[in-house]
Order: sequence, then structure tokens, then C-alpha cells
Amino acid sequence: MLDIGYALSNRFPDPPQTDYRKVDVHTLRHDLFCGDVYLADTKADRELSTAWGWVPVLDFAWALCDIAERLDRDPAGSRAARPQHAELDFTESTDRMLFERRFGWVDIEADWMPAEEPPLAFSHTELRREARDFLHDLIADLTDMHEGLADNPAIWTLQARFPRVS
Repeated sequence: MLDIGYALSNRFPDPPQTDYRKVDVHTLRHDLFCGDVYLADTKADRELSTAWGWVPVLDFAWALCDIAERLDRDPAGSRAARPQHAELDFTESTDRMLFERRFGWVDIEADWMPAEEPPLAFSHTELRREARDFLHDLIADLTDMHEGLADNPAIWTLQARFPRVS
């Protein structure tokens, strides 16, 4: 089972004068809410995580939802034998998470993983559902912590673009 989580960093606090109602998309994605993220296979007790403290957590959630959609562009869907690839790059480093979908399964690995370690593997359906749940749960947490964020039109658009799926 896939578990996606985060921890905000105390080393990189958001500027106290930020008006979250008016923050633009670039700032939301790249300059605020820094911390670390993880993807865990709870059944196999394996985890892929960052430990840098500066990962823009909202951007990670947003990008993960984008990737789940990009991996679903083949008209054959879960019957597609041809691999579909996507990557999530971390802008402050050269590290990347790599995603490969074949049939209904997605393998996830990262540049910082040992070469002999196998990738994490989840069904595409589970990745899409958990990525969207993570995004909505993260937004709920952030709007509880930051006054005005729930009134930001970019947040409304993001939630509408990636609704929860059952």
C-alpha cells in the first residue's frame, strides 16, 4: 500500500509578511512550504524519501498529480505494454524521481537510491488516488496553518484540477 507524507522544515520558514490570499503560482510552488517528502510501500516496509529540508512540499504534491496524469496518456491505458516515463526533478539539486508505467503498474526510483535496490512499485490507480489524497490533505493542513491561503484562487484551481478520486 502506498503512503505519501511530508514534514515541514523549521530551517526554512515562510516569510511572516506573506499575504497568502495573493501569492502567485510560482511563489506557491517554489518559495513556500519547504520540508521533506516520502513515498512508502507500507506492505514491503520500504521508503523513498528526501532528507534535505528544502523541498517545496506543495510543488511536490502538485507535480506528483501531474505525473500520474502524464503516465495515463496512452490510449491503451492499463493494457499498454510500451513503457511510459516521467520524472520529477528537484530544482535545487540534480536529483530526480523517475517514474515508469508499464501495463497498470508504476515503478518509482530516485537518483539517490542504491543501484541494487529495486524500485517501489504501485498500481497506477493507487498512485493517482494517493497523490490526489495527499494534495488535498496537504492543502487542508496548510490552510489551517496559514490565514488566507484557502482564499487564494490558485489553490481553488489546483483543487478543481485534481479532485479526489475513489
